[in-house]
Amino acid sequence: MTRRVTAVSLACLLAVGFTPPLHLQASSVEAAPLRALPAARCGAVHAFKVPAPRSPKPGDVAKVMTELGRRLAGITPPAQITVPVYAHVITRGARRVTGQDVKAQIDALNTAYAGGYGGVDTGVRFQLDGVTVTENDAWFADPVANERPMKVALHQGDARTLNLYIAQLSEQMLGFASYPYWYDESPRLDGVVIDWRSLPGGAMSNYNRGFTGVHEIGHWLGLFHTFENGCDLPGDGIADTPMEARPTEGCPADKDSCTSPGGDPMHNFMDYAHDTCMSEFTQGQADRMRQMWAVYRNTPQV
Repeated sequence: MTRRVTAVSLACLLAVGFTPPLHLQASSVEAAPLRALPAARCGAVHAFKVPAPRSPKPGDVAKVMTELGRRLAGITPPAQITVPVYAHVITRGARRVTGQDVKAQIDALNTAYAGGYGGVDTGVRFQLDGVTVTENDAWFADPVANERPMKVALHQGDARTLNLYIAQLSEQMLGFASYPYWYDESPRLDGVVIDWRSLPGGAMSNYNRGFTGVHEIGHWLGLFHTFENGCDLPGDGIADTPMEARPTEGCPADKDSCTSPGGDPMHNFMDYAHDTCMSEFTQGQADRMRQMWAVYRNTPQV
């Protein structure tokens, strides 16, 4: 599933400005500010939605939870998980993502998943095992259209290995990810793709603390969006994330879009708020990630 600059199909595309630091300077074309859509487009439900290469289908939460429960019988999920990571930096011309930038992203992941920004310690940690650098104009400019050749060429490891692809996405998408239960069908397509400008200190205002990576890897570990299914059961399938009718835009002071108990989980990493508004995973999400790992990722596969 994807994290987008827009709050999917329910709101206007947010205007995102650029103030790139020296180590992430882009060319004049790549550094141009992302445009807000014309006001007439606001509220047009599917007018500007950019679909991920593959996305969950309506009703997937209930089906996935039922199958997960069946497979969990007799299995004790691990309390701690260390995820090996291969980062694949895709470039066009001058390299703009350094090894230090990749390390900063890994550090942000480890802090977020340890509860360092808020919320619980999920028990998940990330270990950088390698970095590849590939110059390919087409892959850099459109990793959605070129997902298959890019991933087939670069993918390393098995179901337990996170392949993190760093390229440049469109004006309406920050990243996309595969779910763990997709692995058996398409093992070479497993992984996460994020925009290089979303790395810590990157050029994408409001989305440059590395939390796009945190969000997309949450999908890779089996989490749905907090606003999945809106105010209708089963929501995102997590008991301690209150139901949410629509994604969060920006960083509002308060938001409560459903009549069910609890305000919207707008500070949750699996919502769509600005990075400065995101800070936490819940205990239910931590449990779900470890359950998904035990069922779908803990068996070595090639």
